[in-house]
Amino acid sequence: MIELAAAPGCLPPGRRIYAIGDIHGCARQLGNLHEIIAEDLARRPIGSALLLHIGDYVDRGADSAGVIAQLRDGCPVAGAEMVNLMGNHESTMLDALAGDRAAGTDWLFAGGRAALQSYGIDPDSPRDRWASLIPRAHQDFLRNLMLMHREGGYAFIHAGVRPGIELERQARDDLLRARQPFLYSEADFGAVVVHGHTPVNAPVVRHNRIAIDTGAVFGGKLTCVVLEADTLGFLAADPVDQPVSIAHR
Repeated sequence: MIELAAAPGCLPPGRRIYAIGDIHGCARQLGNLHEIIAEDLARRPIGSALLLHIGDYVDRGADSAGVIAQLRDGCPVAGAEMVNLMGNHESTMLDALAGDRAAGTDWLFAGGRAALQSYGIDPDSPRDRWASLIPRAHQDFLRNLMLMHREGGYAFIHAGVRPGIELERQARDDLLRARQPFLYSEADFGAVVVHGHTPVNAPVVRHNRIAIDTGAVFGGKLTCVVLEADTLGFLAADPVDQPVSIAHR
């Protein structure tokens, strides 16, 4: 059973959000976590539920293609809506597939070799062929990802924000890549920011942010924060045997 505690934010009555941290090609772990969420929703029904993925579906792990395949055809948890956010790895991947040479180099360095291999593509093959070998539906899924989702007292963002700037005026690069000064800021961001991007050993709950990237691709659990009314709890899928490509975070 899920253990609930006081949350730093609040959602309207009858609404629940399941937000999952960075996945990075851990398709089997993601499938397991979706099953755990479905079981929780069946055991504790609610009027309206949202399944949200915080970004970084691709790179490093063995099955980026499998992760996108799980998400692109609709919500894998019956009875819930779904929102998918963009992470910095998806942004770099799209730039690389569009022919940006610097982005292509960055992508390979940051874990893109594993993503390409999950599609059966030799990472050392000509870069101008990559886009033609990755299914158009998968590329369309990545292009349609959102940068932010706001609901109740929360803002769901892949990486973070720049303190002192209104949420609606945040730069795209900060939403996708921010670490400092965001992580050490005590400022009120205008909402409690639920984010991934920076791996932690266990979820971090502060008065102004909740961190849910628990390093699944580095052998940690894949974590989901469950938000309802003024409470929160956590569900997680244990690591599974899966090859990993370690690269800079």
